[in-house]
Amino acid sequence: MGRLFESPWPIIVIIIVALLLFGAPKLPGMARSLGQSMRIFKSEVKQMKDDDKPKAEEPSEPVEGRIVNNPASPRETGGTEEPPTNRPV
Repeated sequence: MGRLFESPWPIIVIIIVALLLFGAPKLPGMARSLGQSMRIFKSEVKQMKDDDKPKAEEPSEPVEGRIVNNPASPRETGGTEEPPTNRPV
């Protein structure tokens, strides 16, 4: 089998034989159906892989949380509500 693809001539002969057997008008349709089959196959494989993964449970209602490391408001620190400037002091 290794000698079949050593030169391009055997491949050219195979392509010519395929054109003679199937006819040029049918080849684009065959290639299109092969492409569609490959897409369907890939999507099915992907779906099977996704089915194997455990899904994270989504909460059914909103979750309330607490903000951690919340900077103190300017009123609590005695400052102003204006944003700080980048000027050196």
